[in-house]
Amino acid sequence: MEKIRSEVEALREEIRYHNQQYHALDDPEISDAEYDRLFQRLTELEKQFPGLVTPDSPSRRIGAEPREAFSPVRHRVPMLSLGNGFRDQDIKDFDARLKRFLGDDSPVEYTVEPKIDGVALELVYENGRLTVGSTRGDGYVGEDITRNIKTILTVPLTLTKPKNGRPVPDLVEVRGEVYMEKEALEELNRTRLGQNLPPFANPRNAAAGSLRQLDPRITAKRPLNMFCYGVGQINGAPFDTYHEMMISIQQWGFRVNRPHIRICSTPGEVIECCRHLEEIRSQFPYEIDGAVIKVNQLNLQARLGEKSRSPRWALAYKFRPTRETTRIIKIDVQVGRTGALTPVAHLEPVEIGGVTVKRATLHNQDEIEKKDVRELDTVLVQRAGDVIPEVVQVVLSKRTGAERKFVMPTHCPVCGGDVAKREGEVVLRCPNPNCPAQVKESLKHFVSKGAMDIDGLGDKLTAQLIKEGLVREPADLYELQFDDFLGLDKIADKSADNLTEAIEKSKRTTLGRFIYALGIRHVGEHVAGILADHFRELKHLEGATEKELLAIDGIGPQIAESIVTYFSDRSNKEHCGRLLKAGIRFETMVHPVTGAVAGKTFVMTGSLSSMKRSEAKEQILRRGGRVSSSVSSSTDYLVAGEGPGSKFSEAEKKGVVILNGDEFLELLNTE
Repeated sequence: MEKIRSEVEALREEIRYHNQQYHALDDPEISDAEYDRLFQRLTELEKQFPGLVTPDSPSRRIGAEPREAFSPVRHRVPMLSLGNGFRDQDIKDFDARLKRFLGDDSPVEYTVEPKIDGVALELVYENGRLTVGSTRGDGYVGEDITRNIKTILTVPLTLTKPKNGRPVPDLVEVRGEVYMEKEALEELNRTRLGQNLPPFANPRNAAAGSLRQLDPRITAKRPLNMFCYGVGQINGAPFDTYHEMMISIQQWGFRVNRPHIRICSTPGEVIECCRHLEEIRSQFPYEIDGAVIKVNQLNLQARLGEKSRSPRWALAYKFRPTRETTRIIKIDVQVGRTGALTPVAHLEPVEIGGVTVKRATLHNQDEIEKKDVRELDTVLVQRAGDVIPEVVQVVLSKRTGAERKFVMPTHCPVCGGDVAKREGEVVLRCPNPNCPAQVKESLKHFVSKGAMDIDGLGDKLTAQLIKEGLVREPADLYELQFDDFLGLDKIADKSADNLTEAIEKSKRTTLGRFIYALGIRHVGEHVAGILADHFRELKHLEGATEKELLAIDGIGPQIAESIVTYFSDRSNKEHCGRLLKAGIRFETMVHPVTGAVAGKTFVMTGSLSSMKRSEAKEQILRRGGRVSSSVSSSTDYLVAGEGPGSKFSEAEKKGVVILNGDEFLELLNTE
């Protein structure tokens, strides 16, 4: 028993420390998943040994005490935390618990929405005007940050009186989540690193740090947003359901994540909805770490009430983590297709988002020095979607003194040539175009899906082709014969036949794909499409000047310089000539001058169920339309799929016509 008591005390002490780091200092040292594991272990032990429970246990607290720098605000209705679920069975158990408590087996209707990883706030409106804005604090008393909140453009200072719908009540406490979008955080961290300031570990901490500034002018410079998800006290305006309440809140002027609030009738539907949100989580412009499940009927919420620190009628279903804590075994260097040397951390294997991660990028020497990353360090590692895992920060409290500093090499680790920095860059590069590593990476890029799309040419096979001396540059692929493949490891007649057929098939492509396949620096798929649409023929692009390129919408100085530099190199022009001589031909893009799409400008956001984004863009271009990357006054249509980003709200503000997937398909087929 003494051993159990010691473990409980140690867990409480560790959790208190991390609560202080997370809630009060906005500087977490461990991942959310690791914190959840500590908290789960504590609650399991307290449940098993109730005699060990104390009133000051972290399991009885909601957040952290308010800072003394801000005036306290007492919440009329406590801002409780949510109970957590991690498995499908937890959702089924949640449903069963509610029905037992209610004494009724009738189906319960639920709402499911994304759980945004931000900072919970309460906004008090009296007679339609914002009077107080506060943090959650310890759930009962928060911090008065009204001046800072007023700098957030998506927080209304006065409420809108709807023409139709429920009138604005004389008192309403609206609750929501303040967050920072992922791209905005990256830009903010680049600025901070340039000023020798520590970067924020994640959007949640960036948002919290921004809200807790003593000078609201600093908060005003931070790109914060807010989604509302509920109310505390409200006078009048009774609602029957949570969903109905969200509609009214939106009519009063608040941002509500309505495109992603789903109503579900069974636990099975809830599970399916949660799985879908987890599948598309990387497509959101902001971080989501789970789904919030709520009983939709407000009278049932009232009957269910609350437990010590959470409401009975809601559950936070946590997704598999995108951040985890692990240890760096060693650091080495990889060489990319442009010759860039990238330091890579080899990690003790850790599961992040259902994938075992063994390596993470460290970007460059400047990044290593600013984050003070060393071999044998314990670090926080992040992975989002298909993005390469990266080391976010070092857990300094775990240092033992055995850690080793790392310095980038002065010679290419593959070909041995001298490395150097280009003017204005922080990246070291190997200048040898024949470096085997660059040849391999260039070949991988050339055959990839968005480029020439040569099916079957994976990493191992391309490495074999280079090792056997059969391929030195992409044009060599088109000189390969059936027998060349038969001489390679694990390649039989059928595989050799498929490969030769795939290479032959790739000769019929589009100019946009071909430009992207060339691997010109700063020219991605989108820019390649813009260039193809403008020049129509490769020879016109080859002879373009920087001035001509800069006149094209979407082409900046860096891209223009890169294109001119590429085609000024005789070897690059010769390589293009070899590819065309091998039989590569471009399909002519027919641009009709009539039809509903012709002459219209489209912006895409979210994922379409009927086709890939790249296919949708191609369909628009084929019909004489234009595709832009951002919403502006010249945008005619926003095509919104699953997981729409900030472009959705921008389009709403500017009065742009918003099309869902079915409406977009209908427009494509309209003459």
